[in-house]
Amino acid sequence: MTNEKENENEKDPSQDQVSEDAQKNKGLGIVAYIIFFIPLLVAKESKFATYHANQGLLLLLTAIIINTAGTLIPIIGWLLILPFGNLFVFILWLIGILNAAKGEKAPLPVIGKYAIIK
Repeated sequence: MTNEKENENEKDPSQDQVSEDAQKNKGLGIVAYIIFFIPLLVAKESKFATYHANQGLLLLLTAIIINTAGTLIPIIGWLLILPFGNLFVFILWLIGILNAAKGEKAPLPVIGKYAIIK
């Protein structure tokens, strides 16, 4: 029983660095969903900011693809792809901002598993 309590009290040093990086760069994580390249310029060494910059870039590319397809495809694109696609992008945007604000590195649903920026 004592060993379990001692193990709980010991913290993994890499976990401290992650949470310290997240706490320090939460604002840049949020900014990454508005202008993805700002965290890459300001905090090059931050894995947290880089992760959210990647997620922001994926979200931007998704929005461009959805809006291009929705604009070019007559009727179906205008009535279905544009409104539902943009709602999808907006929901992903909110999820990303909330994850960054909480200091989490959680991937966005559907698109978050890809890594463009490493």
